[in-house]
Amino acid sequence: MAEVEIGAGKSARRAFGLDEVSIVPSRRTRAPEDVDVSWQLDAFRLTLPVMSSPTDSVTSPATAGALAGLGALGVLDLEGLWTRYEDPEPLLAGLAGLAETTATSRLRELYAAPVRRELVVRRVRELAAEVEVTCGAVSPKRAAELAPALLEAELDVLVIRGIVVSAEHVSKDSKSDPLNLKRFIRELDLPVVVGGCTSYQAALHLMRTGAVGVLVGDGGRGGTGGDVLGVGVPQATAIADVAGARTRHLEETGVYVQVIADGGIHTSAHLTRAIACGADAVMLGDLLAAAEEAPAAGAHFGPGSYHPTLPRRGFQRLARRASLEEILAGPASDNSGTTNLVGALRKSMASCGYATLREFHKAELIVLSCQR
Repeated sequence: MAEVEIGAGKSARRAFGLDEVSIVPSRRTRAPEDVDVSWQLDAFRLTLPVMSSPTDSVTSPATAGALAGLGALGVLDLEGLWTRYEDPEPLLAGLAGLAETTATSRLRELYAAPVRRELVVRRVRELAAEVEVTCGAVSPKRAAELAPALLEAELDVLVIRGIVVSAEHVSKDSKSDPLNLKRFIRELDLPVVVGGCTSYQAALHLMRTGAVGVLVGDGGRGGTGGDVLGVGVPQATAIADVAGARTRHLEETGVYVQVIADGGIHTSAHLTRAIACGADAVMLGDLLAAAEEAPAAGAHFGPGSYHPTLPRRGFQRLARRASLEEILAGPASDNSGTTNLVGALRKSMASCGYATLREFHKAELIVLSCQR
């Protein structure tokens, strides 16, 4: 891709968001019911290409069970309120009525309580009673500390998730002991999904650690994207770059690593374009936080919202839209693109003649706009 000159001595690639690309119909169509939207995460076959965001406003043991019943994968935050408090439900319910101006201080107060190892084990076992595939998320800095508890609880899939995760962390702090992802993943006896990343080279390094999946993006609206850190890549370009790294890694090793779009998916059009750009699945946040079953009753926040020194994600209050089933599987109640997400994906794939998600990666794309 040609670079654009920003000024003397500095140039940059033009990058595209999911709102700036569209899928071109092909000469062949097929029936939506003939489309297969399942995908494979290590040994686990999942009916829908959807993971829930591992935030307390989106995923609880109960919503993980409901998502599993629909064919999606619920991801519980194993450093969240569910592993800090015996009964976090009243605390989550109380967040729904908070004003945005007071939410940060209240969230900081709630998340000041320590993560309790025994609760980590208990929550994973509670998940196991509800779902066939248990999945939980930890931050890179707590992964090694919590690993024994995850193994004791027999977690099925671990997600190591941060704003930007690298295979190599450099620090001058002699007291720090950064996570060596390659060693950690290869010594841990369970499959690991890791991210986020937004570039070809970073993704390739993460894939070489032995991860079974890579998260692409910064985790959602308002994360690293600009307002605070000034770091980020528009999601269409990021997915395509990481998919390119997946192809190279497959050629080198014969191992196919799943690419999961994490962030930027706010409508069914975003979901279909993310898959066409090369994603195997998507991680959904605010769309599921607006569900009737959402744990925080429409309040939505992520770890950056209550960072002790540099809050990065805004606290949102979302209108409760529909049930989880209606959001994922329909029927759609309007044309907003926020319900029947998978139905829209099937229809899009069928309209272009593709039968599987991997075939859909071959779809032709066009650019809708070009900022200058």
